[in-house]
Amino acid sequence: MTVLDQLALNVFNHYKPIFNRRANTIAVFYLSLLECSILLLLGVFFSEFFNQMKVETMSSSNAWTLFVIASAFIYFKNWMSFTGKKRLLLNTKSNKKKYTSYSVWVLWLIPFAFIAISMMLLNKF
Repeated sequence: MTVLDQLALNVFNHYKPIFNRRANTIAVFYLSLLECSILLLLGVFFSEFFNQMKVETMSSSNAWTLFVIASAFIYFKNWMSFTGKKRLLLNTKSNKKKYTSYSVWVLWLIPFAFIAISMMLLNKF
């Protein structure tokens, strides 16, 4: 079980008693937001790095288009994997082993921290 799976399962287990049927949707959205914010941070970092090294790679509009396409792919990948047997398998694995549960406030703060760091790197904050 990867770290991202554990984080998504923590979000799912937190929202399961509150929003019974919507818990899986919230967990998929959280995992997609986290992965997209990591992708954004890596993209901004490498963009700034290549600008410092005077390397021409691609235009800004092409990079944003690629980011939107990759974000849509990430969401559908998570939706396909976490609505089926994988979530049930992760749930049974987490019941066998006692994993640490994280605060939901901290879990929701992680993607927004990545986005804030990305904006600072872009000098648009």
